[in-house]
Amino acid sequence: MNKRIYKEQTSDEGEIPFYKIGSFGKQADAFISRKLFNEYKKLYPFPKKGDILISASGSIGRTIVYNGEDAYFQDSNIIWIQHDNRLDNTFLHQLFNIIRWSGVEGTTIKRLYNKNILSTQILLPSVEEQRSIGNLLDNVDNLIAATQDKIDALEQVKKALLQRLFDQSWRFDGYLETWKKYRLGDHVKILTGGTPKTSVAEYWEPKSIPWMSSGEVNKVYLDQTDTMISLEGFKNSSARWVKKHSILIALAGQGKTRGTVAVNNIALTTNQSIAAIIPGKDLYYEYVFQNLTSRYNELRLLSSGDGTRGGLNKQIVSDVTIHSPNLNEQIQIGKLLSKVDHLSTENQLKLSRIELIKKYLLQKLFI
Repeated sequence: MNKRIYKEQTSDEGEIPFYKIGSFGKQADAFISRKLFNEYKKLYPFPKKGDILISASGSIGRTIVYNGEDAYFQDSNIIWIQHDNRLDNTFLHQLFNIIRWSGVEGTTIKRLYNKNILSTQILLPSVEEQRSIGNLLDNVDNLIAATQDKIDALEQVKKALLQRLFDQSWRFDGYLETWKKYRLGDHVKILTGGTPKTSVAEYWEPKSIPWMSSGEVNKVYLDQTDTMISLEGFKNSSARWVKKHSILIALAGQGKTRGTVAVNNIALTTNQSIAAIIPGKDLYYEYVFQNLTSRYNELRLLSSGDGTRGGLNKQIVSDVTIHSPNLNEQIQIGKLLSKVDHLSTENQLKLSRIELIKKYLLQKLFI
């Protein structure tokens, strides 16, 4: 099919969704009028509910089953597949997500053509078995989508709670005291770490002391570290013990790492690119962690240096101010936000397990 309706004919207020290649299978990019859509359908063939649509460029090979809604697809970039009753679309939908197309060389594909699809040989069970395989994998996909929706919803809940709790527009019953302003350096202990020489094997073996690199702050809650150092490595470096339930902030790091905070659930040591914040008796560690989490962009702006090459340091962290209620209210806030974090983590783990199951099923059913 050739493109019949152009982007210039779309608007944000039309009745019929218009899908470009980038929005294929996702949210509509724009809309067209019903009049234009009806004129198009009179002149050209149109997919039926259940037909397979494949992205021919952009995200090559992305496949959806047309759900029957009135919608226009930018058809010069989308291949529409019709077939006889020897094929089941639920099966094809899953197969086309992993297939190697005939005539396509290498890992980088610029475009998928009709001839690639028509010349590709596939092994087919009976239609009944195709349908069973497709339905099984579709059910797994639905479970993946539902779990991702739950993760997204929890993210929005966390965002709303952070805003309302820290701007004091929502407070727990019975807490009316005015919040106080603290300079972190006056109420916490701040430690930085170090890295044993990598050229000295004895500093890294035998592995006995948990040692954390800055990238591990992205774990959020640390129950173990990726690396350990030896007692000799600890003695011959600036690494220092950090007691559990401290707040760990990345002072430097590539991408989004700088300014990210985490909590250690075990005693550990760190490299020099992490500052460990150890709260005093008037600050609850989970409250400080959640407060700093909500101020990620602010912490990035405080970084010394220019642009993405900037970095935080111990003095900058010490000078950060934090508004805080009394200790009991801090605990209530910290525990509530921690529950949301743990629910998110549980669902992330669930999602990872389901995705592994899907991968296993694809290998066993199609390969």
